Amino acid sequence: MRRVSLLSALAAVLCLTGASAQAAGGRYVAPADRAEERIIPMYGNLPACEDPAVLGEITSWFNSREAKFWGPLQAVSFDRVQPIAWRPWGEDFIPRRFCTARLLTNDGVLRRVDYSVRENLGLFGWTWNVNWCVSGLDRHRSYAPDCQMARP
Repeated sequence: MRRVSLLSALAAVLCLTGASAQAAGGRYVAPADRAEERIIPMYGNLPACEDPAVLGEITSWFNSREAKFWGPLQAVSFDRVQPIAWRPWGEDFIPRRFCTARLLTNDGVLRRVDYSVRENLGLFGWTWNVNWCVSGLDRHRSYAPDCQMARP
């Protein structure tokens, strides 16, 4: 009986303070802690997974890295582009859009590419950028095993 009244009192206090935001996993996020309420706010205005600017960014960085360090491998095209998650860790973290796609390289092999579009992590924090990993080509194991660390 006492436990029920304590829980209902806690619920009433949370309702009165305007606590309505729930992050991933059911954890409470106060409205003042949301990314939109920071000194330098983040609104989650990110391009979509299939946006040509996003795919172009991945293509450019992939082709540059391969030409400079590993050899003649180049990105040709993307297909099956789909979103995986949007702000999976909650509203108090930097807004991120997680995506996956298939990448066709010039050797004729289709490879999975996992990537995230992240707000305010571009040049000087002024714009978005892309963090990506191509399955089977993570030679330094930065996102091991098999690009799983590039996913949410």
